[in-house]
Amino acid sequence: MTKNKLTLFIFIALVAGVITGYIYNVKVIDKINSNISTADAQIKAIDTRLVEMKDTTIAEFKTLKTQRAAQASIRKTNDTLREDKLTGFSVLSDIFLRLIKMVVAPLVFTTLVVGVAKVGDVASVGRIGGKTMLWFLSATLVSLLLGMILVNVFKPGEAMHLPLPDSHLGTDIKQVGLSLRDFIGHVFPKSFIEAMANNEILQIVVFALFFGVATGAIGEKGEVVIKAMDAFAHVILKITGYVMKLAPIAVFGAITVVIAKQGLGVLSTYAIFISEFYFSLLILWLFIITAGFIVLRNRAFTLVNNIKDAILVAFSTSTSEAAYPRVLVELEKFGCNNKIVSFVLPLGYSFNLDGSMMYMTFASLFLAQSYGIHLAFSQQLSMLLILMLTSKGVAGVPRASLVVIAGTIASFGIPEAGLALLIGIDPLLDMGRSATNVLGNAMATAVVSKWEGELGEGQSDIIE
Repeated sequence: MTKNKLTLFIFIALVAGVITGYIYNVKVIDKINSNISTADAQIKAIDTRLVEMKDTTIAEFKTLKTQRAAQASIRKTNDTLREDKLTGFSVLSDIFLRLIKMVVAPLVFTTLVVGVAKVGDVASVGRIGGKTMLWFLSATLVSLLLGMILVNVFKPGEAMHLPLPDSHLGTDIKQVGLSLRDFIGHVFPKSFIEAMANNEILQIVVFALFFGVATGAIGEKGEVVIKAMDAFAHVILKITGYVMKLAPIAVFGAITVVIAKQGLGVLSTYAIFISEFYFSLLILWLFIITAGFIVLRNRAFTLVNNIKDAILVAFSTSTSEAAYPRVLVELEKFGCNNKIVSFVLPLGYSFNLDGSMMYMTFASLFLAQSYGIHLAFSQQLSMLLILMLTSKGVAGVPRASLVVIAGTIASFGIPEAGLALLIGIDPLLDMGRSATNVLGNAMATAVVSKWEGELGEGQSDIIE
């Protein structure tokens, strides 16, 4: 009941944010927006005249340069004034994002340590881990590629026509390369404390694997550690629940800022973007279920039926973590061995977020389209590969995808300010991708169980 109320409050907050944003746009921001538009038009006209001038030493050229600097100053002043007017709303979403980031690292560490420790010896961890990663990497690549292809087909951002912020004017899009040294530095920690402090999720995952194997290897003494980690994970999940109560307030603040800046016209583009993203998720579901069917045959459909309640929980709360306990129970009922479930499922919440993966390429390229930034196919592939590396270990916590996107798009000359376009509607998008993450992780666990010969008949193999 509480989860349903939270979803209701989020939708109420969205509506309230739209209304408040519209009123604020008309009553407070409209004059400022007019000043910014006028300054932009003047700057564009002056730039056109400057380009046409052949002699840069004449007085008229210097006069135009002075006028341009004055208009740029007016634009900057009004832009700052607009931000100041909206600070009270934007700080609401900022607080929520910081609190969500706070719980990601400890949650990944504790759940993964428990899962790895339960598997047992190093050989078993290596064998099961190898099969698991084969599925995860394949699913990630398909999700990212599908997002990249479909956003290029739909082109939802082209209707936005957003001007680039001043700091990005005149800059070329940089080619991004990831050297072997950079990759190693990103994956292997030199300090666990530093990795936790900086939210370096991949480094935390590496340490958790070592810690979990060592904990399992010391026998009975390790049981105390496993129990403690399991309890700690539940505490973090409880904290996540508390933080989620702030979601409606954050949504209200975020959508108010977007509508106040852009006006109601931006909602038509949002409607297109949301519908095209959900259609893309539907295609991804077909891919996941088909891949599961190849290994599990008709039992893949039984699994989907068994976890439908867990999928609904993830959808209604916008977090796949909320569905974790139910998925765990349903997978064991389905016939999966407990040690496989305890290892693969937590690892999946770090490495196999199919819905989030699709969203990352879809949203990143949407922002590029919105700012009129053309990314060549090679650059899009480069972005895809970087997202594939940097997104691992995000964990199924709401809004964590935005953090990864923010860290990636800057490398391609896409302004981070564009995230304001996404955060207001992110709860709606998060519902779909969280449900997809649950489906992907459940299917992966069942497939690995089948590959390991650890999949029994289960308690409910007949679809009711």
